Amino acid sequence: MTGPGVPPSSFRLGYVPGVTPTKWVRSWNERLPRIPLDLIQVTAAEAAALVRNHDADAALLRLPIDQTGLHAIPLYSETTVVVVPKDHVVTAVEEVTAEDLADELMLHPLDNTLDWAGPPGRQLDDRPATTAEAVELVAAGVGLLVVPQSLARLHHRRDLTYRPLVDAPESRVALSWPEEETTDLMEQFIGIVRGRTVNSTRGPAPAKSPANSPAKSPAKSPAKNQQRGARAPQSGKGRKPRRRS
Repeated sequence: MTGPGVPPSSFRLGYVPGVTPTKWVRSWNERLPRIPLDLIQVTAAEAAALVRNHDADAALLRLPIDQTGLHAIPLYSETTVVVVPKDHVVTAVEEVTAEDLADELMLHPLDNTLDWAGPPGRQLDDRPATTAEAVELVAAGVGLLVVPQSLARLHHRRDLTYRPLVDAPESRVALSWPEEETTDLMEQFIGIVRGRTVNSTRGPAPAKSPANSPAKSPAKSPAKNQQRGARAPQSGKGRKPRRRS
């Protein structure tokens, strides 16, 4: 971390597998070209500690987490899917339910991020350490796997496919940063992920020079304060005299 009065040399952003920060990095580089944004890939289990220990300025992670000492603002939710071999009976339908998987052998990796005790179906006793290992076991015909859709895409294989699991909890992706301080750079990144424009009032406003300050306009006359489209009453001057009968 930089000391008081010392400008930061970069902004360090952690992100977990499946989360793609590319569009936000592009916006950052356009707005703050002199301050590099350093990306740090981290496991889902380590993401919160990375921020809490100040090894990153912020992180894109999956909820739920232990929020002690952290801010966390949800950004979006992902569809949950079941990963299956391409010749599995599940591929005959567009989406599945937990009941459809009741008789299936299910893998439950230790790095699971979904907010539940475990997937539906019959869980195998031996839990794979990572989602990547679990995907390999699906390909070997050991069981099926329930994950956020982005992780299914990340670990894509030609011999596997997936279907949405409609009654499973969704994976929520959030932006987290240390609770004790929200820096100017942090405000800038929050603005980027929330879609604020460069001129948004939420960011630090540039100081205005007195020479560039707009001059005060003179007070408007009552006639100019009328609603647009209304006509001011005409005076009698210039009118033709009425003919009297």
